[in-house]
Amino acid sequence: MRRPLALLCLPLSGLALSACASTTSTAAFKGQQHEVAQTLANLQSHATAAEEKKICGEDLALAAIRRLGGAKRCEAAIKSQLAEVDSLEVTVESVQIASDGTSATAEAVSVHEGKKRTSTVALVKEGGKWRISALG
Repeated sequence: MRRPLALLCLPLSGLALSACASTTSTAAFKGQQHEVAQTLANLQSHATAAEEKKICGEDLALAAIRRLGGAKRCEAAIKSQLAEVDSLEVTVESVQIASDGTSATAEAVSVHEGKKRTSTVALVKEGGKWRISALG
């Protein structure tokens, strides 16, 4: 069973918002933590708008795109998974930046089939921007 992309409103393959026009609040986070939370907010926005190209081009790390088979396959995979999402509601609970400043994790809560699910989102800094590398 594939992970719901409810977390794509956060991450992939696998902060409080609803599926249509909500935005993720990043106000609780400062500095690098805010930048990480903003990456997740951007992903939520792109997922809500079904912008697969932006998700693969702006939100995901290069390694994640490679794992999906490149840009075109990434876009196809995201499109397919977005069609299966029943709710894009996600809340970023916490953000931890690694001591080297090049990786981070975010704890996120999503709702799938009426049940809350907590996941860890891994991010890496590429080209000065935070990008989502994995969902655990």
